[in-house]
Formats: sequence, structure tokens, C-alpha cells
Amino acid sequence: MHKVELTCTCCPLGCLLTATLENNQVITVTGNSCKIGREYAKEECIHPTRLLTSTIPVINGILPRVAVKTAKPIPKEMIMPCMEAIKKLKVRAPINLGDIICKDLAHTGISLIATQSVSKTP
Repeated sequence: MHKVELTCTCCPLGCLLTATLENNQVITVTGNSCKIGREYAKEECIHPTRLLTSTIPVINGILPRVAVKTAKPIPKEMIMPCMEAIKKLKVRAPINLGDIICKDLAHTGISLIATQSVSKTP
């Protein structure tokens, strides 16, 4: 049995949580002010995920880069493979907010989408 201390990021309270694990299972969570904090601790200890944000180069755009993010959180262990895949991408303007830049980023099954619009240079 071991304990993991973490800070909940689900709301501005930032509760200090302590999760007790046994055989890779969360047995108890303390310090949470709500049910969401308990669920956050369980997921963070067993299968942590992150929303990944970055930028990629734009060809013929009024901006040199476009901001992008994963459509949903990816497994934490996939951050570096996803960043390697993102480094290889380029897009051609125009780009619209919400455009899918890559349908299956690093074989995660998760799309990479534009979080801003970039017009084509005149």
C-alpha cells in the first residue's frame, strides 16, 4: 500500500488530495471537497491524461504559426510521441477555427484541431 499526494485541478479550490493505492487500485481519497476531486484522483493515479496544446507552421498565412490542441485529453505517456508528430506538420492557409489538422495524432485515435483562424496572405 502506498500514498500519492496531488493537487486537484478540476476547479479553483485546488484541493490537496491524498490517494491510497493497493495493487494499482485507488482504495481511498481524502482531502477532496467534492465528488469530482475523488474521480480526478482516481484517474490521475491509474490512467493520467492531458490536453495537449502547441503550434504548427503555416504556409502563406498572415501569421507564421497556428495554435492547435488535441480534441480531447491524451494518455500522459503519449505526450512525447504526439509532440514528435506535431513537429512534422505544416498547414497551408487559410485555416479556420476548429479545422481538423490531423485526424489520428500519433495513432491515439484523437484529432488535432486548430484553435484559431489564420487567413491567407494577400
